[in-house]
Amino acid sequence: MIYLDHNATTAPSPAVLQAMAQTMAQHWANASSQHAPGQEARRCLGQARQQAAQALGCLPAELVFTSGATESNQLAVRGLLAGAPVGRRRVLFSEVEHSAHQGLARSLAAQGVSVGWLPVRPDGGLDLSAAAELITPEVALVSLMSANNETGVLMPLAEVAELTRRAGALLHTDATQWLGKLPFRFDDSVADAVSFSAHKFHGPKGVGGLLLRRGLGFQSPVPGSQERGRRGGTENLPAIVGLATALSGLGDVAAEARRQSALRDAMEQGLAQALPELQVWGQALARLPGTSYLRVGLLAADTVLQRLVRLGVAASSGAACSSGGSQPSHVLSAMGVPREQALAAVRLSLGRDSTAAEVAAVLQGLPPLLRPLLQEAPAAQTCH
Repeated sequence: MIYLDHNATTAPSPAVLQAMAQTMAQHWANASSQHAPGQEARRCLGQARQQAAQALGCLPAELVFTSGATESNQLAVRGLLAGAPVGRRRVLFSEVEHSAHQGLARSLAAQGVSVGWLPVRPDGGLDLSAAAELITPEVALVSLMSANNETGVLMPLAEVAELTRRAGALLHTDATQWLGKLPFRFDDSVADAVSFSAHKFHGPKGVGGLLLRRGLGFQSPVPGSQERGRRGGTENLPAIVGLATALSGLGDVAAEARRQSALRDAMEQGLAQALPELQVWGQALARLPGTSYLRVGLLAADTVLQRLVRLGVAASSGAACSSGGSQPSHVLSAMGVPREQALAAVRLSLGRDSTAAEVAAVLQGLPPLLRPLLQEAPAAQTCH
């Protein structure tokens, strides 16, 4: 199988699997227990925290282990909002945040929190002029993803951070798609809080982290004695060890990013030559190295995905399927993309295990399967 859905998840590395199995066998005790097995688990937890912190460029005390980015985002936004000064109760999100994060925004609004939305331009980049008008002294927090999970477009964190500093607000970023794909160090980051998930960089699912600057006003919505009182609940030690192992195994991220970018560009150029109807969203902007979000004419996404399955290729669409049919990607809708084009969106996302031979196989096999369809009427925009 040719796996081109790395933005969704990545396979845990052999080193991660080995480290987790060893931890489950040897350090199964509760790290909060006072007996010898518990204290040994606690030492293992401390070592994993130190290992992860070193890879992330943060202090061990700045790292909060969570169940993943969805929880990390909840902790960051709710905790920083609760700890904000009196008079600052407004939170801004971008219109292209992950659907789970948009769900948080709607939940906050339903609870009476003042929520605003930062728009994007038609090319998928953040509208900085609008952001400058919206980031006012009433804003407690701006929550902006580092890179979009669909288009791969990188968000202007430095420019937004300057706007938040001027307004006295904080900046949280969901770096789920960035971490592991592009160089990152928290001590160089402009953000006050950063969320991430391990399964995006060959770690296990169900574990992630939240990086919090020292000295921030933060009131945890999940109280407990663990994680310095910032996230209650027994630590998932095997998964945390897996996370730390995955971070330590990333190697030269910048060199790998260049390799994936070259593969992506070759794939897009080859498809464009064979299929002139191809459109790639975000292509003119800085993007994640392995992300290609495209449509082939008005061919429905599921039609293209079915042809990819015939080639043994795993990919994903930009439509949300339900019993009632398809809904276009909220990201493309925010960009003003017409519905019929949005329902044709397909995401091909390369990763560390992607090869030039796999790209060549896609370029050789996919166009002959799609050309006859392009000569017919556009396929029905439905889910199958």
